Amino acid sequence: MRDDFMRLEKLSKSFREGPHTRSVLRDVNAVFAKGESVAVVGQSGSGKSTLLNLISGIDDADGGAIWLDGQNLTALEERQRTLFRRRHIGFVFQFFNLLPTLTVWENVMLPLELNGINGADASQRVQSLLDAVGLGDRGDTFPDRLSGGEQQRIAIARALVHDPRLVLADEPTGNLDEDTGCQVLNLLDRLTRRAGKNLVLVTHSPDAAAYADRILYLRDGKLVDA
Repeated sequence: MRDDFMRLEKLSKSFREGPHTRSVLRDVNAVFAKGESVAVVGQSGSGKSTLLNLISGIDDADGGAIWLDGQNLTALEERQRTLFRRRHIGFVFQFFNLLPTLTVWENVMLPLELNGINGADASQRVQSLLDAVGLGDRGDTFPDRLSGGEQQRIAIARALVHDPRLVLADEPTGNLDEDTGCQVLNLLDRLTRRAGKNLVLVTHSPDAAAYADRILYLRDGKLVDA
């Protein structure tokens, strides 16, 4: 039996909407095994993106704990969470989030620079990932010259270049056509599995969820198996 890699314990999050408070996540509990790929399926507005933002430390939880490889992320100060995210978490977004003023090479290099990794090793990592996503000859290109599928492949390279423990993917095919989305999912699945990474993929698509080892459903603020 594999070791537990991540645990969510009674995780809760609410948002103020005018005079009202909307509870998005309510005492969420879940365990993720080391090296496991998990899809979180839910309708739009169910809290899927909120869940990823809590795991990554972008947002604060109202209550509960997130344990990642023995580290209680919810006990960290904001600056500590930022540093942890830079070093140990890769994020793939629905709308790519590539920086338009940076070239493809510079976008993929950015996580390494933020972690103080430069020189020949950094360059080798960037080129290796660009080759792996099939865009090894596009390093000098700016994002606006790429198709949506190509931009998402660059985003996958950027998410993996700093060798994170965990990769989070927020509707990574939501802005792509069906064929391109399948290509991106195949690539993401292959690269994360080859490197032994944990992947948490949130989606509303059953086809996308089918790539995962296990599917969890976010309903009424809770994560359930079915």
